[in-house]
Amino acid sequence: MFASERRGLDTGRLLLSLLLLAVWEAGSGQVYYSIPEEAKHGTFVGRIAQDLGLELAELVPRLFRVASKGRGDLLEVNLQNGILFVNSRIDREELCGRSAECCIHLEVIVDRPLQVFHVEGEVKDINDNPPVFSLREQKLLISESKQPDSHFPLEGASDADIGENAQLTYRLSQNEHFSLELPTNSKKTKRLSLTLKKSLDREKTPELNLLLTAADGGKPELTGTVHLYVRVLDINDNDPEFEQSEYKVRLMENAAKETLVIKLNATDQDEGVNGEVTYSLMSIKPSGKRLFTLHENSGEVRVNGTLDYEENKVYEIDVQATDKGNPPMAGHCTVWVEILDANDNAPEVTVTSLSLPVREDTQPSTVIALISVSDRDSGANGQVICSLTPNVPFKIMSTFKNYYSLVLDSALDRESMSVYKLVVTARDGGSPSLSATASVSVEVADVNDNAPAFAQPEYTVLVKENNPPGCHIFTVSAWDADARENALVSYSLVERRVGERALSSYVSVHAESGKVYALQPLDHEELELLQFQVSARDAGVPPLGSNVTLQVFVLDENDNAPALLLPGPGGGAGALSQLVARSVGAGHVVAKVRAVDADSGYNAWLSYELQPAVGGARSPFRVGLYTGEISTTRDLDEADAPRQRLLVLVKDHGEPALTATATVLLSLEDSGQAPKASSRASTGAAGAEAALVDVNVYLIIAICAVSSLLVLTLLLYTALRCSAPPSEGACGPGKPTLVCSSAVGSWSYSQQRRQRVCSGEGPPKTDLMAFSPSLPPDLDTEVGEERQEAGSNHPGQLTSANLNSLI
Repeated sequence: MFASERRGLDTGRLLLSLLLLAVWEAGSGQVYYSIPEEAKHGTFVGRIAQDLGLELAELVPRLFRVASKGRGDLLEVNLQNGILFVNSRIDREELCGRSAECCIHLEVIVDRPLQVFHVEGEVKDINDNPPVFSLREQKLLISESKQPDSHFPLEGASDADIGENAQLTYRLSQNEHFSLELPTNSKKTKRLSLTLKKSLDREKTPELNLLLTAADGGKPELTGTVHLYVRVLDINDNDPEFEQSEYKVRLMENAAKETLVIKLNATDQDEGVNGEVTYSLMSIKPSGKRLFTLHENSGEVRVNGTLDYEENKVYEIDVQATDKGNPPMAGHCTVWVEILDANDNAPEVTVTSLSLPVREDTQPSTVIALISVSDRDSGANGQVICSLTPNVPFKIMSTFKNYYSLVLDSALDRESMSVYKLVVTARDGGSPSLSATASVSVEVADVNDNAPAFAQPEYTVLVKENNPPGCHIFTVSAWDADARENALVSYSLVERRVGERALSSYVSVHAESGKVYALQPLDHEELELLQFQVSARDAGVPPLGSNVTLQVFVLDENDNAPALLLPGPGGGAGALSQLVARSVGAGHVVAKVRAVDADSGYNAWLSYELQPAVGGARSPFRVGLYTGEISTTRDLDEADAPRQRLLVLVKDHGEPALTATATVLLSLEDSGQAPKASSRASTGAAGAEAALVDVNVYLIIAICAVSSLLVLTLLLYTALRCSAPPSEGACGPGKPTLVCSSAVGSWSYSQQRRQRVCSGEGPPKTDLMAFSPSLPPDLDTEVGEERQEAGSNHPGQLTSANLNSLI
């Protein structure tokens, strides 16, 4: 009959109770709200964004979110207006049972920067549970001998609500025999009972049916009823009585089954069967599965199930002692069993990752993750301390009760350690203590902080000239310690000018492989050394790079034939013509063939050979093997043809050798046919001869000085080379001069080449290459005779041929 009234009153009470409290405690950083249970979806709870000091516009950009441990999604936040509202049905009894306090703990998390707020919503009880009796009907056996004011205990009702909503009052249906005695707070031992107002007469009233109504203190009140069936018995005028009306026992949780709780003893002053007592359990509160048993005859109460302090801390056991009289009489007592806590629950650790992976440039004191711990035990058994794996660049900081932050403690370097395996250990204060661990894998994200690096700063590359276009000459390789795109290296030329042309017209580098290609044939005679840089850049933002120097030496090949230097405009082509007097003696130099070779080294070392005359006739002339000087082998006579045609073969020492042929035309004249010179001419000739003699003296002195300086340089270089300590490989520029030993004792200089010589044993040096050809015995003898004849013939005269040979 109260259903419609209850719904209307509930609605009114819900609207009136929707007054919320948001209070900041000084220094605590918490917000408290009051929430009525059974509030509908969408019910306003509070302006949480405003209470936390956050702007509405920054809720979404800062990833505003709410987490509730173990409470599901009872509360939700509207990110548009910052209002906290009820998202689903809240049943206080389901959440907290009969606990005096019932709170929903929320964690409010925002990023950029990371902030964590703790919010508690206290669920206020409403009167939504009526009083409930454990039995639909209670039977009382009352002897007619009972005197007025006798008391008969009744089992009261229970209410799942708390506070005023659970404060019960009782009403008894109208009757003339019994009144209701209510329990009071001042006397805990006082029980709900019936009081006999008027003596019973079984013959008049053998049975009584009463209605007991229990009403709670809520507004509107809710009620529950139980039928009392009173049977009036014949006289058995002594009830069994316990030594105490209440017993208090302390028992450790997790006590083994069959553990003795208490041994009850009730006595009956009657005799015979009226004094024989049996025991029975009337009720166990809180109700639920039977955790205790009572032996019918001995009165021993024993454990029958698993006791859990975290589930219930106190049990109320109502025991009835009944005699065997006719009618039987009963006595009652209450056993209060207090459960003591044991350290039987290990801590629980929950890690919430917030900022993973962590960039290696993250600043210390940055929050990486949130850690929450809990322990269902109480007292010291529930006090938890957190610790972290040692020797890691992280630490744990306490932010609130049972809440911690995993914080970066020092700088990270992904190249040294890319992943950290952390173990968070939570240990309670019990004895022995229990612990729990949680593993956290923190990955370090790469930052582009390493430039590509080459194995060495400079490379020397040897390339033969006349290479095919596009040939691969070298491969550069750089290594980057970073990861992914930060380690992706690309290569490029550092552009510069090589003479009048761009470097990119000579070489190119493949951007991915680092292979260096020659784009065109290289010419040693045009370019001996090509020095340039290759740049390596990674793909990071911003990119980092480094350069390496390549020294490409173009090696000479014998691709240039000797070139003759003939008299005439521009060293004109044709034959070399010379007038020779028949009076000259053996060994007299009559002409000299000059030739040069654009190559270098052995490829430019020239030798001269006189081709056999046509018809096999022996010529009275010969040519110096390395000087190109044409001299007589004997005295000339009238039998020698007046015009001599000589073919001189000029050959280099390359592989294969290249040659050129010079034609020398000699005209023999008799001394009597030579025109006489005038006195002025004679005087001029005498002066010229004296001047040439002086020049010969100076040239000999100069050659000796140069030879001495060369020997001294070689000795000094050898001494320094032997005394210098070994060092790392170095490359240095040099300007070597290739010197060839002449068969006649003079020095013939090849073209000068600029070349860098790399050595792993010392600093850069300039090498002197001296070629001393091995001659066959007959040729060596011939050359010796040639040298002797050249030195003894006309010592006082210096012909134009001799001057040309010296020059």
